[in-house]
Amino acid sequence: MSVTALTATVQANGVEANGAPSPTRDAALALLLRHGQCTAADLANQLGVSVQVMRRHLRSLEDDRLVEASPSSAGPGRPRNHWRLTAKGRGRFPDGSEHFALGLMESLAGQLPAVAVQSLLEQQARQKADAYRRHIGEGPLETRVQRLVELRRREGYAAECTPDNGIGSQGWILSEFHCSVMRIAERFPCICDQELQLIRHTFPDCSVERVHWRLEKGHSCGFRLIPNDAATA
Repeated sequence: MSVTALTATVQANGVEANGAPSPTRDAALALLLRHGQCTAADLANQLGVSVQVMRRHLRSLEDDRLVEASPSSAGPGRPRNHWRLTAKGRGRFPDGSEHFALGLMESLAGQLPAVAVQSLLEQQARQKADAYRRHIGEGPLETRVQRLVELRRREGYAAECTPDNGIGSQGWILSEFHCSVMRIAERFPCICDQELQLIRHTFPDCSVERVHWRLEKGHSCGFRLIPNDAATA
């Protein structure tokens, strides 16, 4: 997902304390969402502003409890701060209908055996994968993954796809920096298993594995898709 698209998302969900929108602040939040953490210099370089200006924005964001810093030493000299989003900062990006879904999951878990809940989730994953396949159609893997990315963005995921940089790889990495079911997954980790199965059912001609997982303290969830004919070559 481009920084421009991410910035538009966060701009739709908040303004500065004085009521005036700040493109630089919003773009900084979007970059932190995308990269996990950055220094003031990293952000200044990507946004075309001075480090001093970027630091002022970061301190303002810190005052608003949207970002937090952790110092790290990269050798001799003054430690550098690495900035990342707080839970409140991530809350500037939409979560869709998570409150309803979380309540529904809690009701199901309270009234049905675990095996029945698992069966329902598996059925839902297959049905959603069928809908995804109908939408993305046929064609090269790159085209289908890009179409899925657009679908996921409309569902509230900050998603993007990039070529897999593995030696000789013909695959793609699907990354999701903001998950519309994150808070549900924190309560019910089995949701993440169904997300993996969903991607596998959507691309039955590929080997799909998870390469990043936010529940394991990563800054994104990621899946590697490799065509079956390439995986067995």
